[in-house]
Amino acid sequence: MIRIKSLILRLGLVGLGGLGMGLTSAPVGAWPLAWVTLVPLWVALCQPPLAAKKRRALGLAIRDGFLWGWLYGGVTVHWLWFLHPLTWMGVPWLISLAIAAFAWGVVAITGGLWIGAWAGLFVACRLWFKTPELGLARWGGIIQRLLLGLGLWVGLDTLMQQGILYWPSLAFTQSPVNLAALHLSRLSGPATVSAAIVLANGLLAEAWLQAQRQRSASERASAPASTPTPRTLIVAATVVLISVHGVGLGLLQRSTPGSPLTVGLIQANVPTRIKLTNDGIRRALRGYSRGYHALVDQGAELVVLPEGALPFRWTPTAPRDPLATAIRDRQVAAVVGTFATRDEQLTQSLLAVAGSGEIVGRYDKVKLVPLGEYIPLQNSLGRIVGRLSPIQSDMLPGPRRQILMTPFGAAIAGICYESGFPAAFRDQAAAGGTLIITASNNDPYPITMMAQHHAQDILRAIETDRWAVRATNTGYSGIVDPHGRTRWRSEANTYTTKLATVEQRTTQTPYVRWGDWLTPSLVVLAGASLLVPGRP
Repeated sequence: MIRIKSLILRLGLVGLGGLGMGLTSAPVGAWPLAWVTLVPLWVALCQPPLAAKKRRALGLAIRDGFLWGWLYGGVTVHWLWFLHPLTWMGVPWLISLAIAAFAWGVVAITGGLWIGAWAGLFVACRLWFKTPELGLARWGGIIQRLLLGLGLWVGLDTLMQQGILYWPSLAFTQSPVNLAALHLSRLSGPATVSAAIVLANGLLAEAWLQAQRQRSASERASAPASTPTPRTLIVAATVVLISVHGVGLGLLQRSTPGSPLTVGLIQANVPTRIKLTNDGIRRALRGYSRGYHALVDQGAELVVLPEGALPFRWTPTAPRDPLATAIRDRQVAAVVGTFATRDEQLTQSLLAVAGSGEIVGRYDKVKLVPLGEYIPLQNSLGRIVGRLSPIQSDMLPGPRRQILMTPFGAAIAGICYESGFPAAFRDQAAAGGTLIITASNNDPYPITMMAQHHAQDILRAIETDRWAVRATNTGYSGIVDPHGRTRWRSEANTYTTKLATVEQRTTQTPYVRWGDWLTPSLVVLAGASLLVPGRP
């Protein structure tokens, strides 16, 4: 009975931690929780008796990590359920529900698996490389665990970014509210913010563990004077918090002006359920051409349209196309989201069109949406997954090294959920991109997803020190300055246009110049700590 109660308490605390971390994401934005909600998992990983069977201790760690990560990811991306219903596509109601459940389940389980891997490796390293700890922890053992936790976290997080299912990083938990902390990402990308959050949680967890150990009178009596007290560790965590926000506030005050550019955005609000129909295409052409004329009349130098604004193989030389005709007549450049082809396959693309009607730049989407734009594991699972997927053929992903050339120079481009992949934006900024342009559909998802997508672009703007121009079909479109401040954000599910003056910038943050140097540094330090004599 005692063991069952202990198990329920342990899983309950770990589960509450994962749920709490899920509440940090926009639009709830309970960002302070991120600095404490990893504590229960850290404590749980250090509580199993390491003198017991290694396999059992490792299994407990993986289970706890999976639970925490599954709840964090599952709560954050709960909006994936809004894929249902897909009956407008001719998909039966139950199969539509299965598609939504499958999409949410894959993302949530992926989050659980990678946090489970972190927890398992954290415990495995302590089991296989060091003697189990028996009494009060000294500074050497605590620092060793902190380095191990930090190195494994940022290392695995970077590894996850190389795949296709990546969205809620720990840095993401601070956006859009805690701009001071987010400015640390200018030093070495979002890994800087994530590492600070893990470090603060680790120190608080070690304080909790030390307090538990000190309950034993014999251990208190035998503890050397140099043994850290729980109060000391809490003070250390407080110093980390103050330092993070102090440095961030300093970076927040720095600003370098750039070259002004007047940009127009069009949010045509064409629902996906009618987007591919003749009525939907006519509505899109009418809405975008009307918005283009209005923005040009107001003084726009560049007009930006969202992802798939024209859901067919659009060309600016089409003689009867109202948008193409408008561009050639008004002689004002545009960035148009449409389909294009490469190697005889469709691509999800942004075309930069000069006022003459000439295509001067192109960006093809790299991170395609599984089940929406291609069927994953086509060779082995294609037949099975194909029965659940509404798509008929795969799109072709763009090459990894791209940059969108415009009549005003190079721009940093991202389509749809590519906003969640920081390295792509950093690479384009290093290659000369002066302005971020992201284009998304965001339908049929609710405002929760729209707010999270906006929060991702805030991260990318801060990291690269660039203005971000967000054009979406249904919302939220927006303008974000290089410090992550939202200068304008549209209402959801409405037709709207917006004219704004942004700046093209050529500055290089340490992250843009040197990349994510912190992650390999922490990984090396974590590995080196395992070779230092002492108790973990």
